[in-house]
Amino acid sequence: MKNKHLFQDKVVLDVGCGTGILSMFAAKAGAKHVIGVDMSNIIDKARLIVEENGLSDRITLLKGKMEEVELPFPSVDIIISEWMGYFLLYESMLDTVLLARDRYLSPNGKIFPDTATMVISTIEDGDYKEDKLSFWDNVYGFKMSAIKDAAMHEPLVDTVESRVVNASQCVFKTIDIMTVTKADLNFSVPFEISIMRDDYVHAFISWFDIEFRACHKPVRFSTGPFAKYTHWKQTVFYTPNTLTVCKGDTIKGTIDCAPNAENPRDLDITIDYQLTGKEESSEDRMVFRMC
Repeated sequence: MKNKHLFQDKVVLDVGCGTGILSMFAAKAGAKHVIGVDMSNIIDKARLIVEENGLSDRITLLKGKMEEVELPFPSVDIIISEWMGYFLLYESMLDTVLLARDRYLSPNGKIFPDTATMVISTIEDGDYKEDKLSFWDNVYGFKMSAIKDAAMHEPLVDTVESRVVNASQCVFKTIDIMTVTKADLNFSVPFEISIMRDDYVHAFISWFDIEFRACHKPVRFSTGPFAKYTHWKQTVFYTPNTLTVCKGDTIKGTIDCAPNAENPRDLDITIDYQLTGKEESSEDRMVFRMC
């Protein structure tokens, strides 16, 4: 609400409007009209909420897919959306936002948020890894290695304490929502991080930061372990073996990310890394499916 001048007399499209909360914020900020689109049944409740708050004359809610609905305006000045998913891209609505951008956004239009950055680091997480993964080595006297193997190849979404982060932070992907294409979301990018103390590495950790750069005074929030809790939490990728690291050691590698061929809503993520250290030097390839 500190950037009302950006919304004054503008036509706004809310992609995946849910309960309509962002649509109502836009209307309160002075938008001429707001169109909210959502294909789920929650939009039926959103209509009641909008009516209850006396905004039915300025907010139009459409139920259906973005590519199928017919908007009451040929173009919009602003697109707003909370499209982000776990690991930023898992089950996200970014594809839908890009479709709306290409079809409806005016030449000088704006998107909020407009920038996302993805970050990687490492953590010491021995106790949790032992509890959640080594548990399958002996379940009441029975081995269940098949379950353990499956768990090792599925990233864990959970809240990570900042004290266990033991390496520098590397931004490995920056997404400009105004210009990114669907093809850009299938990527292979390098990363390099530096170990900050003598410790052990049990996993890589990733999170994302979101920015509203088009605001008069840019606004930013983080989903990382050093910021306030968000429902996106962080994404943890456990290494098969514990790495012994010393302060100043370097871990270089690449991260590959692509929609799964069988189910595009899932993500195939591969992390190749090389540790160059005082106590240990090693390399490995870790393959994950986020589903």
